[in-house]
Amino acid sequence: MSRQLQANSLNQAARRIGINAHLLSGKAGYRRAGIHQYIYQVLRHLPDTPDAPDYFVFTQYADEALRQQRRMQLYASRWRAENRLARILWEQVSWPLLAARHKLDLLHSMAFVTPVLTRTPAVVTVYDLSFLHYPDRFPPLQRLYLSSQTRRSCQQARRVITISESSRQDVHQFFHTPLTHIDAVVPGVDASYRPRPPAEVAAFRQQRNLPDRFILHVGTLQPRKNIPTLIAALARLPDEIPLILVGGKGWLYDDIFARITQLGLQKRVHFTGYVADADLPLWYNAAALLVFPSLYEGFGLPVVEAMACGTPVVAANTSSLPEAAGDAGLLFDPHDAAQLAERITAVLTNPDLAAAMREKGLQQASRFSWARAGQETAAVYQRALRNL
Repeated sequence: MSRQLQANSLNQAARRIGINAHLLSGKAGYRRAGIHQYIYQVLRHLPDTPDAPDYFVFTQYADEALRQQRRMQLYASRWRAENRLARILWEQVSWPLLAARHKLDLLHSMAFVTPVLTRTPAVVTVYDLSFLHYPDRFPPLQRLYLSSQTRRSCQQARRVITISESSRQDVHQFFHTPLTHIDAVVPGVDASYRPRPPAEVAAFRQQRNLPDRFILHVGTLQPRKNIPTLIAALARLPDEIPLILVGGKGWLYDDIFARITQLGLQKRVHFTGYVADADLPLWYNAAALLVFPSLYEGFGLPVVEAMACGTPVVAANTSSLPEAAGDAGLLFDPHDAAQLAERITAVLTNPDLAAAMREKGLQQASRFSWARAGQETAAVYQRALRNL
């Protein structure tokens, strides 16, 4: 049989894709941040044509947009997905049994780990390897589980998906997975992230009692976000410039509050907590600039979201962030608070620079598409089914 006939045969026979989407969250909080958004948007944008595979999605969260996908069947688990141990037990015990029951042809683990005991071929998505780059920033048991099981999953899966070229190279270097088996499927930008009318932004600013200019950071409060360096940079700036931190509390965040107190910045640093998805574009629009000082990111979605809203971005020059920012952002050494302060000052004091960054940012953000991410994920499924 020719290669083309084999491909056509597989396309007709192997049409049941099982997807573990238990990290989707319907609750307000930090769990609805990066990974949730990536999983949700990819599911929404998987091909929904008559010749597409059938997607069997296992999750405790589904909204109307997912329910309307014609090729998608949603299965609510009785296991508590927000409990890490329950989630591990489901993916290692229940999911292989469900795969056999539903006669699935391929499994997609959308967060790091595939089942150990299953004969069904698998794809795994790895967002970043922060637990290997910064092991001291994770609880020991969590670090051990992620390190050992992500390694095994990447070595056993037919295909590995990462969300940037930087993470693709990480998986190759840490786990020795061949680059030919790793696909970078970068995130997109939702249409809600766009420049809003000045009147709408002004109303939002008045409603939230926001100043005319402020520095914005978006992200969960956790060590690798490098927020203490941002606070140290703020201390070098004029007193009238405040910093607003949008995002829920994650873990090991006490250093942030300690640094604020140490530098006497309690009146200049403001915490919003978790912000609803619908409000986030307005926060970007209202800000003078976004600062993203992370030590390490799988991609750095707030960078392109801010650019899509016409907001200048200053970002660290590490890991995947140069990919996200392109030539539209100002980059800096994340260990150098003085350099960060210089970059912020340049944006705040040079209107021509800020305007140029807005234009370049809009062009850079337009390169990222969730529709393309969904299509590329479906293409990975086909490669895995054909064992290419």
